[in-house]
Amino acid sequence: MPENADRSIRTLLRHLTMDLSPLRDSRDFRLLFGSGVVTMFGTFLTLVAVPLQMKELTGSYLAVGLVSVAEFVPMVVCGLWGGAIADALDRRKIILYTEVGLCLTVLVLTVNALLPKPQVWVLYVVGALSAGLGSLQRPSLESLLPRVVRHDQLTAAAALSAFRWNLGAIVAPGLSGLIAAWFGVAVAYGVNVVTFLVSLVLLQMVRAQPQRENAPAASIRSLVDGVRYAVGRPDLMGTYLVDIAAMVFAFSTALYPFLADELGVPEALGLFFSASAVGSLIASVTSGWTRHVHRHGLGVIVAAAVWGVAVALAALMPSVWGIFAFLAVAGAADMISGVFRSTIWNQTIPDEFRGRLAGIELLSYTSGPMLGNARAGLMAQLGGTRFSLGAGGLLCVGAVAAMAALLPRFRDYDARTDEHALRERARREEATPVQG
Repeated sequence: MPENADRSIRTLLRHLTMDLSPLRDSRDFRLLFGSGVVTMFGTFLTLVAVPLQMKELTGSYLAVGLVSVAEFVPMVVCGLWGGAIADALDRRKIILYTEVGLCLTVLVLTVNALLPKPQVWVLYVVGALSAGLGSLQRPSLESLLPRVVRHDQLTAAAALSAFRWNLGAIVAPGLSGLIAAWFGVAVAYGVNVVTFLVSLVLLQMVRAQPQRENAPAASIRSLVDGVRYAVGRPDLMGTYLVDIAAMVFAFSTALYPFLADELGVPEALGLFFSASAVGSLIASVTSGWTRHVHRHGLGVIVAAAVWGVAVALAALMPSVWGIFAFLAVAGAADMISGVFRSTIWNQTIPDEFRGRLAGIELLSYTSGPMLGNARAGLMAQLGGTRFSLGAGGLLCVGAVAAMAALLPRFRDYDARTDEHALRERARREEATPVQG
């Protein structure tokens, strides 16, 4: 092979290979990453076991669906409040205390499952508590990341976190389903308790972070201040609005059972649900090139548009594998969009606002897919499954294009010249360097 061609191949591989530098350089990131891997598996165990147990106890579709309803309000309220306390209190302690609380909720589920007559109401109450605690914890976890990773490694850290989630989303549900089916839900809950205990050991080893002076008290006023700050930053609003538009118009998992039935291949349902995670995983593994991108706002716009186009093309495919392929492309685009959105947040949001804005992000992240499935169901009722899927994808492209035109500050964002990114970089360089 000619030397120039060999050099080009090596360069291409370096650009595609996932950047592992945050894991090499930051001990605390390694601990947080390890904790996330362990708890993700345990969380999927419970996500599978709770609806399975509810089905076994009631045999009611409505009863199973109401578990999600019970979780929604605590998830939203606690997500916003979790952002306020993340900016007011010690984030590491919040993470530890909520992790203990989550462990106790699963312990209650384990005890309930071992009773001669497990109580249905326990599943609703504990589900709501668990959703609330998880939402309280997430803003602190997300706002702690920039403190343990170098500024120039934040894109790589976001890609690694996405990789962890995508790998778990593919592997964990299947293993969780087997454990719950073979050994029973009590064993599944018990294994989850163990995963939380392991996670607590790892989180306890994370170094305490210095508490910021003059932090605002957690209050409604501080939440309003966070919203006001976000609204005053068009580049930030673009990350929220583009993601919500993409999810509302093109998120369509509610259509997958109907799509599989129309193809006469009901067993393909699992493939459709896993396609997005497969695409996201491939995009994560080959995400090394993202560290060379600086126009992150434009990156989000392009990725969201690709997501919409891929969903629209999936609606035209006559075969299961054609649909799977384009849903995987959509998942890959969504993952890339998420990496660039996270980079903008972590590189530009001042530390004193990170928790509250993580709470706002949680609200947009959770509401978009729910509204998207509602939109998909309504459009399918009017025009059929493929109409809903295809039209949703095209509406997504149109909405993203409109956002790009209306938000030039977001479209033109450049990490090399943006005043907020430069200010945060300077602050971090003045602070104590991240220790490996």
